[in-house]
Amino acid sequence: MGYPGKNRKSYETPKHPWEASRMAGEVDLMKTYGLRNKREVWKAHSMLKKYRQTAMRLLAETAKGEISDHVKGEADSMLKRLKKYVMLKEDGTLDDVMALEMTTILDRRLQSQVHKQGFARTKKQARQFIVHGHIAVGGRKIDVPGYMLTKEEEIQIDYYTQSPINKENHLERPERVLQALTMTPSEEEV
Repeated sequence: MGYPGKNRKSYETPKHPWEASRMAGEVDLMKTYGLRNKREVWKAHSMLKKYRQTAMRLLAETAKGEISDHVKGEADSMLKRLKKYVMLKEDGTLDDVMALEMTTILDRRLQSQVHKQGFARTKKQARQFIVHGHIAVGGRKIDVPGYMLTKEEEIQIDYYTQSPINKENHLERPERVLQALTMTPSEEEV
């Protein structure tokens, strides 16, 4: 068995490591989302694969006819989790889980949301801000770029209160955030 507190690998590596088309797609995802290495792409792929396999198994059991309470409860909990992380729409079903793509998972990462909301100029800078402890979610410092954000946490992203970037005149602070903070309520309405 092993030490129970030890972290285990949370992803699967590709079966064919030198497949040119897959490698090119991974490099594109790394550049698009500012990922550090292919391991982060593989983690998203494994997460997507796990959700799809569960959805396929649940769809197969519901197709048999009679649905047990256990199957219904498992399907509801998986759909609730995916809706909580805004990977599915509110009226999403198990069929919609099969249509999920890796980009939906990568868009829910803290790194992507920090860049999307304008707290950093680039995805790489967003990663740097997070790792260096300049970003907080709900007032709590988060230093994991791959942290998956829920719908409620998405609106709570801000600079950490003790971070030097929290000051308005910091050089690395993006201008868009500066303009939004310095704008008066009468200017926002116009």
